[in-house]
Amino acid sequence: MTRTPLRPPGRAVAVLAVTAGLLGLLTARPDAPAPAPRTAPVAATAENTATVFYWTKTKNWARYNLHWAPDGGSWTTVPGVAMEAACTDWVKKTVSLGTAAGLQATFTNGSGTWDNNGGRNYALGTGSLTVKDGVIAHSDPCAGTGPEPTPTPGAKATVYYSTAALGWSTANLHYQPAGGAWTTVPGVGMQAACAGWWKREVDLGTATSLRAAFNNGNGTWDNNGGADYTIGAGVSTVRNNAVTANAADPCAAEVPDTQAPTVPAKVTAAADGVSVLLTWDPATDNKAVAKYQVTRVGGSGGTVVTDVGSTVFSDTGLAERTAYTYTVKAVDAAGNVSAASAPAAVTTGDKPATPATGRPLGTDPRKDPVYFVLTARFNDGDPSNNRGGSQHVKSGNAANDDPMFRGDFKGLIQKLDYVKGLGFSAIWVTPVVLNRSDYDYHGYHGYDFYKVDPRLESAGASYQDLIDAAHAKGMKIYQDVVYNHSSRWGAKGLFTPTVYGVRDSQWSWYYDEKQPGFTYDGLTVDPKTGKSYYNGDLWSTAEPAGNTCLNWGKPTGGKSPEGYTLYNCQWPSPTSGMFPKALYHNCWLGNWEGEDSRSCWLHDDLADFNTESAAVQNYLIGAYDKYIDMGVDGFRVDTAVHVPRTTWNRRFLPAIQERVTQKFGAEAAKNFLVFGEVGAFVNDKWNRGSVNHSAQFFTWKERKEYDADDAKAAVEMYDYENQAGTAAQPTSTNAFLDGNAYHQPDHSKFSGMNIIDMRMHMNFGDAANAFHNGKDSDDTTNDATYNVVYVDSHDYGPNKSAERYAGGTDAWAENMSLMWTFRGIPTLYYGSEIEFQKGKKIDCGPTCPLATTGRAYFGDHLAGSVTASDFSQVSAASGAVATTLEQPLVKHVQRLNQIRRAVPALQMGQYSTEGISGGMAFKRRYTSGGTDSFALVTVTGGATYTGIPNGTYTDAVTGDVRTVTGGTLTVAAPGKGNLRVYVLNGPGRIGTAGPYLK
Repeated sequence: MTRTPLRPPGRAVAVLAVTAGLLGLLTARPDAPAPAPRTAPVAATAENTATVFYWTKTKNWARYNLHWAPDGGSWTTVPGVAMEAACTDWVKKTVSLGTAAGLQATFTNGSGTWDNNGGRNYALGTGSLTVKDGVIAHSDPCAGTGPEPTPTPGAKATVYYSTAALGWSTANLHYQPAGGAWTTVPGVGMQAACAGWWKREVDLGTATSLRAAFNNGNGTWDNNGGADYTIGAGVSTVRNNAVTANAADPCAAEVPDTQAPTVPAKVTAAADGVSVLLTWDPATDNKAVAKYQVTRVGGSGGTVVTDVGSTVFSDTGLAERTAYTYTVKAVDAAGNVSAASAPAAVTTGDKPATPATGRPLGTDPRKDPVYFVLTARFNDGDPSNNRGGSQHVKSGNAANDDPMFRGDFKGLIQKLDYVKGLGFSAIWVTPVVLNRSDYDYHGYHGYDFYKVDPRLESAGASYQDLIDAAHAKGMKIYQDVVYNHSSRWGAKGLFTPTVYGVRDSQWSWYYDEKQPGFTYDGLTVDPKTGKSYYNGDLWSTAEPAGNTCLNWGKPTGGKSPEGYTLYNCQWPSPTSGMFPKALYHNCWLGNWEGEDSRSCWLHDDLADFNTESAAVQNYLIGAYDKYIDMGVDGFRVDTAVHVPRTTWNRRFLPAIQERVTQKFGAEAAKNFLVFGEVGAFVNDKWNRGSVNHSAQFFTWKERKEYDADDAKAAVEMYDYENQAGTAAQPTSTNAFLDGNAYHQPDHSKFSGMNIIDMRMHMNFGDAANAFHNGKDSDDTTNDATYNVVYVDSHDYGPNKSAERYAGGTDAWAENMSLMWTFRGIPTLYYGSEIEFQKGKKIDCGPTCPLATTGRAYFGDHLAGSVTASDFSQVSAASGAVATTLEQPLVKHVQRLNQIRRAVPALQMGQYSTEGISGGMAFKRRYTSGGTDSFALVTVTGGATYTGIPNGTYTDAVTGDVRTVTGGTLTVAAPGKGNLRVYVLNGPGRIGTAGPYLK
């Protein structure tokens, strides 16, 4: 988070995204090995078949055809084969695949309207499969709906299962009557009973109960955290991991929902090359809108219908210079469909010369140490995009020929080998969206969230080019994103405020003359004023239509220091009525640990979004979908604590997962790193006792259901959790070894957001303090092995210091040795490898030159050429960068990265301090497949390890070999900044001795 302390001269001072995997869900069925029939798949036959069920309720076509091709085979003749009625709201078709293991499929009404999964087709396997609103599952939805043989008299169990918090489109019941056998995976299909509930009646025969687990037919299970559910005879409900016996029918009192949502309004379409961005206002419903159906007509593809979870849809890969028409329908959870919206017509342009090619690397983020750059201050590759802004002279930057926007993507691309040569395989870049304020080089004053700031881009060095260039070198890009606030000038495409202004003898110097057709982009210079920071579009003397600002244009009675008249509505403010409450909060923050810190402005530069508004949610989701599509590898989330956890868990985090999964698959989504800034600047485990303002709190899902209205839910959750207090918060063993054994972590209650380790950061004035404070919070963090750990940043040094860390080179080396071997993801702020600007004020806004701060320009230290042959390996360097690479901490971090990269336990391992004497000493282990990595670590001081496995241990630093026969190993103190890493059956000495690791 970065705030710019500026005022004008003389100023008087929803998407209903599917939430996958709640409440004890696992990505795969973790059955115990003994009862093999539970998970053993049915053996394949020589003649494979697939019975494809297709959901009809939201299409309402007159006919349904299946157009298909077996894997490796030919497609049927268009429009395919007719499907037959199966049961209510379903049609089906059984096809013979021969020896093929699956098929590609699309569906059509035979009259030109297609469902081809948004152009990707549906990839189906064998057996019974359902396709419902774009979701594939393995189930027979009609099982149990027709006549059945007369059962043997006995007890019955009627099981109702709630998927309200899960977003499943199909539910299966996998069960075992007491004393009997398990059903074949995935079990029997359950029938939709009412909104959010599925039902299945089971004949128990002579049994009185059954064991059960549930799944979505697509590999996601709820098995009650591995314990399964025990369900008795009679009617039982299973909801949020709780079984209620002898329950009332949860659907009995529910009146069927037959009311369709309202028609989506204000549908607009804008073309960008061969892509179209479609937006519309949210529809309303008597219960809730579940999704939207976007219908596109035009081009050679005929009619295409796509399901969308938000009010923003990006349609890509269209034909050049072609007219398209879009309409939108709203659909509720009961399947009621609104009438179509008014059509929006648009014509595409020319195809870009270089289409986007990005794709995330998709590997475990814990393997990748992070280098954090303030992009505009790192390295200048293109001076033509440098801009000083309105504060260029006042800040003192002009005198240093040091414009605030100086570094750029081209400069970063040029020095990727420097970063790789240090050993880093991930780069965290500050926000890339177009900013708008008087001092916005840092990126946290977003104005157009859908546009990359042109002051960072160059020909051949776009943001996409940076992503692609980094990926080509095996390096990830983590993008800093802001959901909490926009610039003080609002967010283009959502709301931009108009202020009162008058070009009289007093103010004509400040308010630029309006230039018709000129659009601010931060880079382009207005030919009349010569400014790139043009403001002619921001002011009006006449009261604008729809103005809500109070006392528009009336003198306040005050004067500026120059004696100029001050007017009401002359400056953006949350309390003036200038910002609509539906989109922005209208208050100033009063208590940093109060509820208002989540619903009020932090600063006049940071206009606080009403993030509980569906329009705001959809604007932000649509914007960040764009960058996901470009192939970024993760998001660092700014000011995460100032958005309610319910909003993260309901809206933003599921939307991220949904988009990454949709574009790149489930594995990429699993490894898409989201880490939040939760500014808890105290040494408490819980921030002054407020759980809602503590970093680890944001790693958890909600523990109960709240009001459907997001604003009400935020307050309900805040009150509930604060009243529950710290002692009632969930705990986790995900970061800890069980003795010496690694255990499978349980992420079923993980929110989707990891965190910056603020507790360690606050205590890094001394490495031992950071170690002991950090591990003290790990039991209340969902999985602390994903914590992002740093000493200082663009905001603060340890203990909320306003200066860059100046503890000395030895202390830096010690901090690094701890960060690179302890749990978490080590992160280094640019230049810290040479103690750049140590002791300097990190940020003082425009009151001092940037060159005198911790955000000084770093490129002078990178001048020359550098080539990295591998991570931590520089094959050639010349000029100033060669001198930089010889510095002691550079050598230190290079070798630390080598060692960490070679020992999986140091990357992804759980840890323990049990049976260990010594200050910063611990053991770590990671076990997966054929990998079993076990390491004993001590930083600076000596240590004795007892109760460890016998065997041969080799120190990765010195190569020393020890044979343990009695479960004990003693290690002498290696010295300040040094460490020892004894690896069981280890690879030997890694790298060469340096100034600290020797």
